[in-house]
Amino acid sequence: MTSTATIRELLLAGHSNGHIVRTLNVSHPRVKRIRTDLGLPTHKPGPSPAGSPEDRFWRLAQSTDDGHLLWPTADKHVRAGHRGRRHSALRIAFRIRHHREPVGLVHADCDQPGCVHPDHVADKPMRDTYRAIFGEAA
Repeated sequence: MTSTATIRELLLAGHSNGHIVRTLNVSHPRVKRIRTDLGLPTHKPGPSPAGSPEDRFWRLAQSTDDGHLLWPTADKHVRAGHRGRRHSALRIAFRIRHHREPVGLVHADCDQPGCVHPDHVADKPMRDTYRAIFGEAA
C-alpha cells in the first residue's frame, strides 16, 4: 500500500489528484482527503512545469499493479532543474524516502528489474548493515 507521506509529497509538489491516482494506483477519495487535510486548493487544469528533480521523477515513474515503480527508459536519469541537469532516478528515489543524500551507489533491493520505488532502494551503508546482520547469502 502506498504511504500517505508519498501522496502528501506529490500534492505538495503541485500534482493533480488524477495524476497521483494514476501514478500510485490509489483512490480518488484518499487523495482528495489528504489534499483537504493539507489545506491545498484544487489543482488548476493543465500541465505545470517540473520544478525539481523529485517532481520530474514522479511525472516519469510508472506504477505497476504489484507495488513497484518502473523507470520508462533504460537510461535511469532525470533531466530536471536548472539547465536540465541530469540526476539519477535511484538517487532521487533514495532522497525522497530517506530525506538525506545517499552514500555510494543506490540499488533497488527488490527483485523487480528497473524498479525505482523510493521504498525499495538502499545505499551502500544500508546494504553493508544488512549483510552484517544476515550474512552474504541474504
